[in-house]
Amino acid sequence: MTMPTTAPHALSDVTASGSTLRRFLHGLPGVDAVGLEARAASLGTRSIKTTAKAYAIDLAISMVDLTTLEGADTPGKVRALGAKAVHPDPTDRTTPATAAVCVYPDMVATAKQAVAGSTVKVASVATAFPAGRAPIAVKLADVREAVAAGADEIDMVIDRGAFLAGDYLKVYDEITAVKEACGTSARLKVIFETGELSTYDNIRRASWLGMLAGADFIKTSTGKVAVNATPANTLLMLEAVRDFRAQTGVQVGVKPAGGIRTTKDAIKFLVLVNETAGEDWLDNHWFRFGASSLLNDLLMQRQKLATGRYSGPDYVTVD
Repeated sequence: MTMPTTAPHALSDVTASGSTLRRFLHGLPGVDAVGLEARAASLGTRSIKTTAKAYAIDLAISMVDLTTLEGADTPGKVRALGAKAVHPDPTDRTTPATAAVCVYPDMVATAKQAVAGSTVKVASVATAFPAGRAPIAVKLADVREAVAAGADEIDMVIDRGAFLAGDYLKVYDEITAVKEACGTSARLKVIFETGELSTYDNIRRASWLGMLAGADFIKTSTGKVAVNATPANTLLMLEAVRDFRAQTGVQVGVKPAGGIRTTKDAIKFLVLVNETAGEDWLDNHWFRFGASSLLNDLLMQRQKLATGRYSGPDYVTVD
C-alpha cells in the first residue's frame, strides 16, 4: 500500500494550518475493513508452543503497564501494585518485572516510592482522563503536576469531540502542548479512545495525527468504554507506526489497552507486532499492554509451563 510521502523536513508543511493538516489526513488511503479484520483474525490463529511460548509469556509480562485507575485507589493499594510490578511472582525471582505501573496523578509520588531502585516506570494518566473534557490550562496543569511528582510517562487522552468535528489542528495543538509540558523527562502516550472514533479511517487519521504531533506512543483506549483494544484496531495502528518510521525515520510505540485479559490474547497481539511492525517493536520500550488482570493469567500460565500443573486460586494476588 502506498502512503503519502512525508519526511522530517516536510512535517512543518503538513501541520502549517488546519486546511493542510486536514488535506493530509484525508489523503491517507481508506481502510479495507474486511481485509483488515481478516488479516487480524488470520494472525490470531498462529500456534506458539513450548520454548517459544515461555519466551512470549516473559516478554508479555515485561510489557505490562500494571494499572489501577479507580476512585477508590488508596496509597496502600498503589504500594501493593508497585511491589507486584517489581516482583510479579515473589516465589520466583526469575520472573521479569513489568514495564510500568499506571496511576492517577495524585498517586504518582506513592508509586514512585514503591518502585524505587527497580526498572519499573511510573506512568500517569492526565489531561482530564478519561473524558478529556477540560480547558487546556487544566490539562497542562495536570501533566505538569504528574511530571513534577516523578512520572516517567504521561498517558493523555485526545479531545475526541474536536477530532470528530474535524478540528484536527486543535487536537494537534493540544498534543504538542502536552508534549512540551512533559519536558525531557517523561515520554508521551496519546490515547485515541478508538471505540469512540467509529471508523477505521478515523483510527488511521488519529494515529498519524498523534505521531505528527510528537507522540512517543499511540494508545488505543482508556479501558473505560465498551469497545477497547481489538486485534484489528491494534493491527491498523501497528501499520501506521511502521509506515511512519519508513517515511520519517522516527519510531513510535503502540499500546493496546482494555479487554486484554488472557495469555492467549497477549500472544496474539505479540504475533501482530512481529508480523506487522517487526522485531524492533518487540521490546517494552516500543510496545505495552495496558492491563490489570492480564498479569495474573500470565503468571498462572508461566507456572504451569514450569511445573506442569496449575496452581490454586491463591497463587497470585487479586488486584
